[in-house]
Amino acid sequence: MIIDFHTHVMPEWVRDDRAHFAGMDAGFAALYSNPKAGLSTAEELLASMDEAAVDTSVILNIGWTSHEMCVRTNDYILEAASLHPDRLIAFCAIQPTSPDLASREVERCAASGARGIGELRPDIQGFSLTDKTLLSPVVEAAMSQQMIIVTHVSEPVGHEYPGKGTITPEQAYGFAGQFPHAVLVCAHWGGGLPFYYLMPEVRETLNNVYFDTAATQYLYDPRIFSVVGELAGPDRILFGSDYPLISQTRAIKHLERANLKPETRELIMEGNATRVLSQMENTD
Repeated sequence: MIIDFHTHVMPEWVRDDRAHFAGMDAGFAALYSNPKAGLSTAEELLASMDEAAVDTSVILNIGWTSHEMCVRTNDYILEAASLHPDRLIAFCAIQPTSPDLASREVERCAASGARGIGELRPDIQGFSLTDKTLLSPVVEAAMSQQMIIVTHVSEPVGHEYPGKGTITPEQAYGFAGQFPHAVLVCAHWGGGLPFYYLMPEVRETLNNVYFDTAATQYLYDPRIFSVVGELAGPDRILFGSDYPLISQTRAIKHLERANLKPETRELIMEGNATRVLSQMENTD
């Protein structure tokens, strides 16, 4: 079984008017202002899953700067997941700078079957991951609904690429310290945050933190799987493709090049995601 923990879909009405939405929303523009940037519907994701033999995909929204666009696109994601409950898992967008609206949106989405919120883009959405006063109502709402939080994190060094942004590892680390009981998934290997696991205080602080492998091909060679597995533990890694930026087939092939032990591969491709999602379901 394969669970892809990091994919994105958009309704056709967004794709059909890409330039309009790029002009009105910085979050969308950062990722999709280039006409060549892939935008896929839920039906296209399902076709990709069939081709790549992916059983289940978590469909994330993006960091819209507009609360209205969070709600409108959340509706699309929620409907897609409700139509394909065995294959799609909804995670929904919020705009934390409007904490009351964001908290209500967390509750609304949870009532409609969403399992998490994200992908947060604090640098574009205009807030800090370490702003406890601002984020407390939203995080409390997410925790009360047993929802996982996914945030974009990028590397403080290395090459530039569209959407890289400025959410670097110390910010995710600060969030984990401020909200130790929240379950946090740091996208894109947490921008290198797992490399600090040799520090005992870091390992303790990141007790509820996981790392997805989205866009690995753009960032690291396949050794990243074994390196992070050794440092943070293979039970902290969630396979994610970043579809449609990366095809699911290509992402799986890149992981296969890591030559992992079968039991480690199973954890990354399925076991960890199943465990984390089940734990949240059973949280009282």
